[in-house]
Amino acid sequence: MQSPCSRNPIPDRQEGTPSEKSDASHQSPVTSHSSANHESRITNHGVAVELIVFIFAAIASVAGGVGVIGSRLPVRNALSLLLVLGSLAVTYLLLAAQFVAVLQVIVYAGAIVVLFLFVIMLLHKQLGKMSPDRLRWQGPAGLVLAAAFLTLILLTIRLGAAAPTAPAPAEFGTAESVGRALFTAFVLPFEVASMILLVGIIAAVVIGRPAAQPAAAVGRSAATPVGASRR
Repeated sequence: MQSPCSRNPIPDRQEGTPSEKSDASHQSPVTSHSSANHESRITNHGVAVELIVFIFAAIASVAGGVGVIGSRLPVRNALSLLLVLGSLAVTYLLLAAQFVAVLQVIVYAGAIVVLFLFVIMLLHKQLGKMSPDRLRWQGPAGLVLAAAFLTLILLTIRLGAAAPTAPAPAEFGTAESVGRALFTAFVLPFEVASMILLVGIIAAVVIGRPAAQPAAAVGRSAATPVGASRR
């Protein structure tokens, strides 16, 4: 014979009553659904912010490019180029290429544009005295090249939007990943480029040296009296 306890077993408290199980089953989907909605809102907000920043950077880049080729003042051309380079740095940041963005600011915006400004300030008077030399085919050739470049951009946007995209790795664009790639897989091209730059520096120093005068000419100029040279 079975005891009454074996016929009607007491439900275990750890498993929970049927009502508690039903409450838990009803609450877990709601909680997961709310967390999923919260994550999707954060993702959509981040995408919207990136899109707004990209639109402003693109407008600034196009405006700077127009200023580079449209202004007649060299200083304004250089400042417009600085605006273009800064906008490109923001675009590189949106593409998760932090190292390229930093190089864009330090090398191009910080060094190249400053060099352009120094050259403009040193040669501004000489450039003002020169007469503008405009070719007849310069305008039509510029329009054709601009139309071809615009067509290429539109084709790139159209084909790029249809192509599937994959998320970039976590280390993409960082200084660590770029340095590892330069000194492992691309160490030979990196060293060749450094040697080419070294040869260019030596060539610039040699070309910029003043021509050495012969010793006889130097002695003759020293022996010539001042009054005779004036006559």
